[in-house]
Amino acid sequence: MAEFEHVTVLLHEAVALLAINPTGTYVDATLGGGGHTGEILKQLTTGKLYSFDQDDTAIKYNQTRYADEIAAGKLILIHQNFRQLKVALAEQHVTAVDGIVYDLGVSSVQFDDGQRGFSYNYDAELDMRMDQRQTLTAKTIVNDWPFNDILRVLSRYGEDRFPKQVARKIEQHRDKGPINTTFELVDIIKEAIPAPARRKGGHPAKRTFQALRVAVNDELGALEDSLTQALELLAPSGRISVITFQSLEDRLVKQMFREKTSMPDLPAGLPVLPGQFEPDYKLLTRKPVLPSETEMTDNHRSESAKLRGIERQ
Repeated sequence: MAEFEHVTVLLHEAVALLAINPTGTYVDATLGGGGHTGEILKQLTTGKLYSFDQDDTAIKYNQTRYADEIAAGKLILIHQNFRQLKVALAEQHVTAVDGIVYDLGVSSVQFDDGQRGFSYNYDAELDMRMDQRQTLTAKTIVNDWPFNDILRVLSRYGEDRFPKQVARKIEQHRDKGPINTTFELVDIIKEAIPAPARRKGGHPAKRTFQALRVAVNDELGALEDSLTQALELLAPSGRISVITFQSLEDRLVKQMFREKTSMPDLPAGLPVLPGQFEPDYKLLTRKPVLPSETEMTDNHRSESAKLRGIERQ
């Protein structure tokens, strides 16, 4: 099991926010290395946990790690993208849950597996698929998508400072031959970005790789679909906790939670707020919970993490 080493960020904080009922029904929408799943299982007695992951490696690893809990019927692993939340749970005869945890982004296991093509630190095929069953890869986008579509991806999902230059340089290089590997793409990005900008702000390929990964996996679309379903699935007093690692995800979660917890526009001067206008949800976190200094020191990947929570009334 050593090959699946993964340090779960905000582990205790995210699960504590769910206020686990030992007999309740819970969902880990992002199984990964099984950190949050394990923490929830510790607190369940007769309750059940349904853990989702589209990554075959994660499913196989946790089938071994939690074999006893699976055999006992306490844990059910679901090999699906979390945007299939409602359908997959309905197949298990589950129509309401007491809590759902999301740990978004790419797991360190996916990053550290050089063959998956997520990282600019390893030379590999340009892949970046979280679900190996899908056909769209980063290689397809880089080589086959029109210039304007690549520009849109880099601008929207990578918050790239030089999207036009990078997209144009990709177009120039692929005219000579296909761009096949991560290191080929890194060299093209470095060529496109002005030298002064390359010397600050982290690795020059970071934003481009993020943008391509988000596009390949439709991460923001999947998150919006899944959170919409999650909010509807919550039983009264049910809770959702979400850990994000980049501003696009955090902004989406913050906005969706705000919409659900805001008061409607009402006439001024009402002496008492009519009950039917009270929001059905309340925020558990006015400001996001951040990792401790110790956690950030011990695990540099936790530095950008933010945790938000919401409860159904």
